[in-house]
Amino acid sequence: MQFKLDENLGGRGQSVLTNSGHDVSTVTLQQLEGAIDDVLIEVCRIEKRVLVTLDLDFANPVHYPPSKYAGIVVLRPTKEPTFSDLLECLDILVRGLSSLDSMQGKLWRVSTTQIREYTPSEEA
Repeated sequence: MQFKLDENLGGRGQSVLTNSGHDVSTVTLQQLEGAIDDVLIEVCRIEKRVLVTLDLDFANPVHYPPSKYAGIVVLRPTKEPTFSDLLECLDILVRGLSSLDSMQGKLWRVSTTQIREYTPSEEA
């Protein structure tokens, strides 16, 4: 799968996904640091890349309907995460991806213990 890592995930985060056989680009590589959310998600849509981020704004399916995108993954580590917590979230993500061919239209919230997938029935 093709991913784009938000600027807050760093090179080690990229390594986790790359070592699992995924094509990974980063916001930093494309000099998109500080880009507004709408610009970033549009770049991901055009490139057909799954966005991986810590930014909770992307967990809002009303503002960013998952069906429009190649996929959105919002990492949700502990309140004051260590880098180890972030790597654990990425490891959970990689394990969840092992049985998928595509993230198209999916919104995942990934913690250090589980993946929660948004479904339209969650709207209230």
